[in-house]
Amino acid sequence: MPVGKIYARRIAVLATSAALTLTGLLTTAPAAQAAMPTPVSAATARTYLAALTVKAEGSTSGYSRDLFPHWITQSGTCNTRETVLKRDGVNVVTDSSCAATSGSWYSPYDGATWTLASDVDIDHMVPLAEAWRSGANSWTTAQRQAFANDLTRPQLIAVTDNVNQAKGDLDPAKWLPSVTSYRCTYTRAWVQVKYYYNLSIDSAEKSALQSVLNGC
Repeated sequence: MPVGKIYARRIAVLATSAALTLTGLLTTAPAAQAAMPTPVSAATARTYLAALTVKAEGSTSGYSRDLFPHWITQSGTCNTRETVLKRDGVNVVTDSSCAATSGSWYSPYDGATWTLASDVDIDHMVPLAEAWRSGANSWTTAQRQAFANDLTRPQLIAVTDNVNQAKGDLDPAKWLPSVTSYRCTYTRAWVQVKYYYNLSIDSAEKSALQSVLNGC
């Protein structure tokens, strides 16, 4: 496909967001996928899903992002966001304060590739507000901080900023990546995180997760 058509196709897909910034969008195929920790297998995810507590979602009463301290320092001058940008990007160059000054980032949610770090958000696979409604409201601040900065589980991933904003705090019953081939990975990661942190799920969320996992 000619470069012009690729560019036009990507603009058509992303132009629904007023926040779209064209300057960072590459018109070539992605050099690499985002490299969050590999989620458990579909079979294991189905086992985990069956073990999760199913109940009506709680309230957001009392919720604040400030109750989940992030981004914390991970190493040297690098905080969690900067660490994920380096992990998930290609040829990432950083300055003395660990800010990414160049590189490229492929967003598996929508298939876009960006060359400006400012066009990339670090998505919490299980959003902070969703976690709050699912049991994190009873956690200590230290537990919420660990959750919000978890580099060990598949909880953090670099994606297109406006796509992350469109996802917001929605669960898989209300939002899934537009790249359908990534939905299996996405749901496996979602279930793994909820299982590890002993968070509940609601019935619609469980049905949506089951539907995707049964096709994995």
